[in-house]
Amino acid sequence: MDSQNLYDELKEMNQHLGATAAEFSQLHESLIELMEKNAELEIENQHLRDRINQITEKVGHNSPELSESRKNLEKLYNEGFHVCSSYYGKRRENGEDCIFCTEIIYGRRD
Repeated sequence: MDSQNLYDELKEMNQHLGATAAEFSQLHESLIELMEKNAELEIENQHLRDRINQITEKVGHNSPELSESRKNLEKLYNEGFHVCSSYYGKRRENGEDCIFCTEIIYGRRD
């Protein structure tokens, strides 16, 4: 292999390495943005769970005895199922609270 071909190949490889480095840098920045967004969403999710728990406790302590039908809904909910109209009968993921379900169980009574 003559020195000109070797130089051309080395120059081409350098260009590929530069493009790969730029792509890697862009992927790294995207990953950092996703990690930051994920952390923000986890914090927001925890705040919402805390708020749901506060509302549930407040409503549960200040309300009169539940009717038999609401007790049945509460039992289903405590077993891990949705009782709201949007997700009725579907299993709640990781035991997460559902504000729609708690509204149906502990909400306004007419």
